[in-house]
Amino acid sequence: MLRATGVSRSYGDERVFRDLTIDVDAGEVVAVIGPSGVGKTTLLRTLALSLEPDEGTVTLDGTDAWAVDESARLALRRRVGMVFQEASLFGGSVARNVEYGLRVRRSWSERIASLFRLSGAADAVHESLEVVGLADKTDQPADSLSGGEAQRVSFARALAYDPDALLLDEPTSDLDPRNTAVIEEAIGEAKARGIGVVVATHDMHQAERVADRVAVLLDDGITEIGPTEEIFDDPADERTRKFISGELVY
Repeated sequence: MLRATGVSRSYGDERVFRDLTIDVDAGEVVAVIGPSGVGKTTLLRTLALSLEPDEGTVTLDGTDAWAVDESARLALRRRVGMVFQEASLFGGSVARNVEYGLRVRRSWSERIASLFRLSGAADAVHESLEVVGLADKTDQPADSLSGGEAQRVSFARALAYDPDALLLDEPTSDLDPRNTAVIEEAIGEAKARGIGVVVATHDMHQAERVADRVAVLLDDGITEIGPTEEIFDDPADERTRKFISGELVY
């Protein structure tokens, strides 16, 4: 469904990755693991169609996002959601924050039509907040939430507009075990809805819990990608084995 093929990306003279290929299917969770600073966020931004690769292609359902005009690319970009490491909520209620994702992802004609279908938007907001266990905080001011609750609202906001693909950048790195468990359960719900999920994480135990496949990002590329159990129990690449075992320190 969402595929990056042979992509390379640099910032000035600094190469982040090169000739990298990764994909995610509908209803699949792919975890990208690797040390901090290796380029996981850059990879997610590339998959989100917000960062053009220097080389290679990024396709959604076979359409090359950077071979079409800006209008068509925007339509593709609206089908991909992203949750960042830090929750970015604005003033107003929890519901208002979640609804925001629905509004900005729609075309102008859809936004106008939605004025006459307010119950549909309200249902989507309520359902997504239920997934993250915050349906009872719909009318609560967003700035009164804890850090963990704010991150769960960010997840609900991305889930509410039912994207084809959902990209998560270290979504639980600063969360306590309870909030982490809620986010991981929400990832399972997104998968059950047929959403393809890519989660970048430095937490290898989390990757084992949630992912169908794991990609190991080291140096300037993916050393190995495959079924989760295979990657952790019997990796084919020696660099993968050393990284997972802690022998390869960055």
